[in-house]
Amino acid sequence: MAVSAVPWGPDFGELARQDPELAGIITGELERVRGSLQLIAAENYTSRAVLAALASPLANKYAEGYPGARHHGGCELVDVAERVAQSRATALFGASHANVQPHSGSSAVLAAYAALLRPGDTVLAMALPHGGHLTHGSPANFSGRWFHFIGYGVDPATGLLDYDRLRELALAHRPKAIVCGSISYPRHLDYAAFRTIADEVGAYLVADAAHPIGLVAGKAAPNPVPYADVVCATTHKVLRGPRGGMLLCGAELAERVDRAVFPFTQGGAQMHTVAAKAVAFGEAATPAFATYARQVVANARTLADGLAAAGLTVATGGTDTHMITVDVSPLGLDGRAAKARCAAAGIILDTCALASATEPGGCVRGLRLGTAAVTTQGMEEGEMERIGALLTIALREDEEAPRTRGVRAEVRELAAAFPPYPP
Repeated sequence: MAVSAVPWGPDFGELARQDPELAGIITGELERVRGSLQLIAAENYTSRAVLAALASPLANKYAEGYPGARHHGGCELVDVAERVAQSRATALFGASHANVQPHSGSSAVLAAYAALLRPGDTVLAMALPHGGHLTHGSPANFSGRWFHFIGYGVDPATGLLDYDRLRELALAHRPKAIVCGSISYPRHLDYAAFRTIADEVGAYLVADAAHPIGLVAGKAAPNPVPYADVVCATTHKVLRGPRGGMLLCGAELAERVDRAVFPFTQGGAQMHTVAAKAVAFGEAATPAFATYARQVVANARTLADGLAAAGLTVATGGTDTHMITVDVSPLGLDGRAAKARCAAAGIILDTCALASATEPGGCVRGLRLGTAAVTTQGMEEGEMERIGALLTIALREDEEAPRTRGVRAEVRELAAAFPPYPP
C-alpha cells in the first residue's frame, strides 16, 4: 500500500522511512480491515479527527492530577483540553460530573468500586455465563478477588433478564452495590427497575454502560445517568472515540470518584487520548451522529431478522441495540468452530457465553455480532441482508469448501465498496 493512501497524514511517511517494519504492520492492519467485515460488537472506526488528536504532541505531556491541580508544570493547555472533554461529556449525557481520565472501561469500573466499596463487600452483578464482564466478579480479575459477588442472570427459556429473581437475590444478600450491564445482552436494560431494587436494599447502583453508551449519546437507547449513582463506560465501541474509559456521576460523589481514579488507581492521564475523547464527544452531539446511532440499531435488527429467517437461533428473539447473539449449536458447531468458519470467509466476530448453552469444559455455543463498524462504513439494511446470507453460508460450510471461497470473494467485494478510511 502506498504511503499516500494511509489516512492519518503525512507524518506516516517519516515512520515508513525510519521504521519500515512497524509501518508495514500498520498498513497491513488497514489492508486487513479493508478486505473483511468487522462484526466485533466492541469495535468501531474513529474519525480522522480523533486519529489526529491521538497522534498529536499532547502525547508528550505528563499531567498527573486534574485541571488546575497538576503535579507537573506546563499543563495550561492540557487543562483546557480536559475541561473541554468534561464539559462535552456532561452535556452529552446530562451528568453533573465526568471523569475522562480512565485508560479503559475496566479502569473505570475499578475506580467506581474503589469510590464506593471496601474489600469484602457484597456486590450483585450479572453472572459471567449470562453475559457479565470480567470486572463483574471473575475470579481471574481484581473484582472476584477483592469483593464477594453474587450473580444474577437471564431466563434460560427467553434469554431476557429476570428482574423478579434479581430482586429476590438483592433482598437475600443485601449487597453494598448492584451492577447493571453486560457484554452480550442485546436488549435495553430497565434502569428504573434496577434503581428501585437498589433503593429497596440500600445499595449503590453502578451502571456499566460500556456497550450502550454510544447509543445513549445518539438518543437510541435509554440513559442510565438519571438512575445510577455512577456510570462507567468506554469511549470506543458505538461512541466511535479512542480506546479509553470515563465515569459519570452526581456532584455528591464527584470528589470520591476523582480520587479513586487519581491517585488511587492511575497515575498521569494520557492527554492525547483525553483530547481525542473530547473530539468524539463533540461529534456525538451532532444530528449526524444521532442518525448514525439509529442506523446502527436498524442494521442490527435487519441482520438479526435475516439470521433468524435462515434458521439460526437468535438469542432473545432479536435485539434493541447494536448487538446480536446467536446460538450455533443447532448447526452442530461450538462457538470457536463457528468463529473460525466465519473468519475463513472474511467475517470477523466473537464468541460469547449463552445462559442456556454453556458446555462442559468451558466450550461456548454463542456468537456475538455488532453492527457499529459496518454502519460507520456506510452500510445499511440492504447490506445487512447480504451479510446475513453470507454469514449463514459460512457457518454451514467447512473452511475449505468451495462455497466458503465464494463467500470470501463476495465479502471482499462488499468491503471494497464501503472502505474504512477511503483513500
